[in-house]
Amino acid sequence: MSSDASRERGASTVVERKFQCRTLLFLAYQSFGYLYGDLSLSPLYVYQSIFSGKLKHVQNEDAIFGAFSLIFWTLSIVSLLKYTVIILSADDNGQGGMVALYSQLCRNAKFCLLPNHQASDEELSTYLKLGSSNRCIPPSPLKRFIEKHKSTKMALLIFVLLGACMVICVGALMPALSVLSSIDGLEIEAKTTNKSVVSRISCVLLIGLFIMQHRGSYKVAFVFPPIIILWLLTIFMIGIYNVIKWNPRVYGALSPYYIYKFFRLTGKGGWVNLGGVFLCVTGTEAMFADLGYYRQTPIRVAFYCVIYPSLVLQYMGQAAFLSKNLSAVPVTFYASIPDVLFWPVFVVSALAVVVSSQAVIASTFSVVQQCHAFESFPRVKAVHSRRWIPGQTYIPEVNWILMIISLAVTVGLGDINRIGYAYGIAHLILVFVTTCLTTLAIILVWNQSLTIALAFALSFGSIDILFLSSYSLKILKGGWIPLVLSAVIIVLMYVWHYGSRKKYLFDTHNKVSMKTILALGPSLGIIRVPGMGLIYTELATGVPASFTHFLTNLPAFYQVVVFVCVKTVPVPCVPHEERYLVGRIGPRSYRLYRCIVRNGYKDVYSHDYDFENDLVMSIAEFIQFEAEGCSGNAEGSADGRMAVVRASGKFGIRLLRSESASFEDGSSIPGALTVTSTKSPTLKRLQAIYERESPELITRRRIRFELQNVIYKDPRVKEELMELIEAKRTGAAYVIGHSHVKAKWNSSFLKRFAIDLYSFLRKNCRSPAVGLNIPPISLIKVGMNYHV
Repeated sequence: MSSDASRERGASTVVERKFQCRTLLFLAYQSFGYLYGDLSLSPLYVYQSIFSGKLKHVQNEDAIFGAFSLIFWTLSIVSLLKYTVIILSADDNGQGGMVALYSQLCRNAKFCLLPNHQASDEELSTYLKLGSSNRCIPPSPLKRFIEKHKSTKMALLIFVLLGACMVICVGALMPALSVLSSIDGLEIEAKTTNKSVVSRISCVLLIGLFIMQHRGSYKVAFVFPPIIILWLLTIFMIGIYNVIKWNPRVYGALSPYYIYKFFRLTGKGGWVNLGGVFLCVTGTEAMFADLGYYRQTPIRVAFYCVIYPSLVLQYMGQAAFLSKNLSAVPVTFYASIPDVLFWPVFVVSALAVVVSSQAVIASTFSVVQQCHAFESFPRVKAVHSRRWIPGQTYIPEVNWILMIISLAVTVGLGDINRIGYAYGIAHLILVFVTTCLTTLAIILVWNQSLTIALAFALSFGSIDILFLSSYSLKILKGGWIPLVLSAVIIVLMYVWHYGSRKKYLFDTHNKVSMKTILALGPSLGIIRVPGMGLIYTELATGVPASFTHFLTNLPAFYQVVVFVCVKTVPVPCVPHEERYLVGRIGPRSYRLYRCIVRNGYKDVYSHDYDFENDLVMSIAEFIQFEAEGCSGNAEGSADGRMAVVRASGKFGIRLLRSESASFEDGSSIPGALTVTSTKSPTLKRLQAIYERESPELITRRRIRFELQNVIYKDPRVKEELMELIEAKRTGAAYVIGHSHVKAKWNSSFLKRFAIDLYSFLRKNCRSPAVGLNIPPISLIKVGMNYHV
């Protein structure tokens, strides 16, 4: 028996390993379509950028071999060692990118400037992924210094926003550079140097690229990996062909000694054009930024086995070709292709440009969405549908802005070298930001010694600074574009964060205790009317001033009131069963509740997301949870106990729910209590009219709740549940503040400018009601003036 059991265990282990291996290979295959397009296209323009300007006249075999040696060691140190080995390990619950690094820093230290943190946030399963052992380690002096000084936290935020701005710049510049480089091959075949023709063709292709992004990529996404794999195999075989045919001695250039020869021959010109070498690793950041889609091991397997050898052999083949054809530098890649293969390679390169541009633009949308989650970007329309890859976001406004910038760069500069300078500076600053944030993560997240962090910073930061010093001489030759763009974008992002923080602090300072409201209730003559009122507020505790403003002008409110706070927690995603934190405000008889909806920075609202019904289920669960005396997963607050009710194993079985086309159809669920509506016949008829005019309301209200016909120990629980169900059946109204933010009369010029710009952005960006998916027919706005 024991031998049979051991054989069964062995067989199951083998099956599990095969499944894991199959999954790994499939994810590695998928990663080609979205991670490596930009990186694999760099052979189109690297040598052309290196041997430009004064280096056009310094071309001999040693200089060519020296350039290849620089490319090889830059690719090996930056892409292979720095990113694939080290930085991919700095993930945040499997997610990568700058925002993921910043999120980890905010979790391990009080770096977040928006003071909406709660102790219960630290009990999230994704919050605790790093383990509880880190809490026992005493805080480092660096952590205490940053937490103590507000200016250092502000500088860290601006540094992260700078990196985000560079991602946006890359999203605008990369399509322009790739399309121009791909179309450049037509000059060889057509024997023409008419730049205007190339520029027109490039503009048409760019417009098509961004329109394709608008139409969605889900239906054609399955062809993305094959196209990039075909492109990689093409450049791999061409590289081998060129090495064998033109100069097999190029293998010797793998020695770093040829780097010394390169600078000895080129002198200052070699250092000036060093930025062209960095273009061989542009696109490497995508491996870390899109880590969440494919995981570490598949990305590493794809890079080690396919990407790295293909790129090395392609650059080696180009060097072998150039060593015997020095005049072919302006169009190195296409000149090195055999005549028979020109048109097939041209078509494959054009398809690869389309795929890589789609992926880079999609990454830009993702970064914008994450910055918005941290209140660092104005509200924009984010679309999620079947037309896009699962987990990806499409932002129309950003898409068209990127298209305009890309077209302007293509028409305005029209030169691959100048666009390459701009693109290289944007990507290099992005890499430098990632290096600095990873250094902080080594100290504050991984709790390593300062020596290890400094070794990492000096080893890789010095390389970044070396390339930056070279690019500093290219600012007037196109390098100013990302600097100007990032300056404009970072002002908008910082102003939005500054205004949001000032508004939150104003709300915190002017919030009203519930005791005051309850004490004023009899004197105000507040009347409770049938229905449910959802008061949206940014405050996690206390009552917002907008609610008291509403009551003083109209002293009547709904029989059930829920204060809803939607906030972002510094984690990628919050599990659905941990999202709702529910509590009570005041005595039970007042029917006042608080619900805090916690989202991660990668969580997004969907049109299919039925928040209203989930909220009713959560409140009903909390009422029964509280009656049973459960205190697990609860947090004490000034308003009372709050609990993550979905952590209960009984969630969803104590309140029956079913689909019904109408509330008043007279039907009921077997074994459930009948709850009658208190609305008058006239109001019911008006409701039916409104529902016919607004079909989305019918869709939202198809879920019908019924109370189980069971005996409760406390009769007040049954009464409260029935009142909650009746309020939901009567209808819910959403109350949201319509704020007008103004600077105080004695504010400085800079503060007045920032607040005025923030107020302008609030008026012209997307309404918070639309972002929260609130039906307009149920919306009530309360005007409030904020003098900050």
